[in-house]
Amino acid sequence: MISFLRLIKSFRYAVKGLAKIFHEEQNLKIQVFFSFFVVIIGFLFQISRLEWIALVLVMGLVLVMETINSAVERISDVLKPRINDYVMEIKDILAGAVMLSAIVAVVVGSIIFLPYLTNLVLVKFNIF
Repeated sequence: MISFLRLIKSFRYAVKGLAKIFHEEQNLKIQVFFSFFVVIIGFLFQISRLEWIALVLVMGLVLVMETINSAVERISDVLKPRINDYVMEIKDILAGAVMLSAIVAVVVGSIIFLPYLTNLVLVKFNIF
């Protein structure tokens, strides 16, 4: 049987964790800012449902990767001192994974928005 009290508590813990990393991680703040910016641009250009799906997936991927990166950094700091080479490698690898997800998001965003931007420029300057 589902305990709604336990469910509510688990949601509170999740929100508390997200709030903590949002306040402590500068990169997450930047990624959330760009996500909001992309959403606004998506509404302005009235992008299609499939384009929304692609954008939401890649934005979510970046935010999830940053969250995982933050969690593993904390675990690594507890288990080993910061000077341990393996800990530094693990942190670097996860930072690379976050960067790769961000690059994928930029590529997907470019594929979606460049035609809209090109059309806007062509119409604005009466080209074609």
